[in-house]
Amino acid sequence: MTPAPEIAASCWFNTSEPLTLAALRGRPVLLHAFQMLCPGCVAHGTPQTQRAFELFRHSDLQVIGLHTVFEHHAAMTEVSLEAFIHEYRLTFPIGVDEAGEGTPIPVTMQRYGMQGTPTSILIGRDGNIVHHGFGQQSDMALGAIIAAELAAPHDR
Repeated sequence: MTPAPEIAASCWFNTSEPLTLAALRGRPVLLHAFQMLCPGCVAHGTPQTQRAFELFRHSDLQVIGLHTVFEHHAAMTEVSLEAFIHEYRLTFPIGVDEAGEGTPIPVTMQRYGMQGTPTSILIGRDGNIVHHGFGQQSDMALGAIIAAELAAPHDR
């Protein structure tokens, strides 16, 4: 099992306080990395994440979006992201991945070895990575992985 690295976010939307994996230990976490100028994210990834957030709202799954910008940095400001969140009616918490030093790749993206966006990562109750998927993923497959983690014993 691979322990999930902590999220490094410079600011947050749709939450009153920053979220940390340490504070969420004991709950499964769906981490969705996206960019607002990524066609696959806009067409599939963020709508899928919004559906997961709504579908599993009454479970203990924590859904977190991570705006992880590795290209077109000047166009993807926090003001632009705020408008994007509003226009696409995204209601799950969204953090902005911290900029990397001396590299266009942000900190959390580096920590997880992400290949790009969209990326969906499911972190188990024990803090280990259960699933790390890059690109478009089937709703059914991702839902099944989430449901299996939600149904798993809490003490494993």
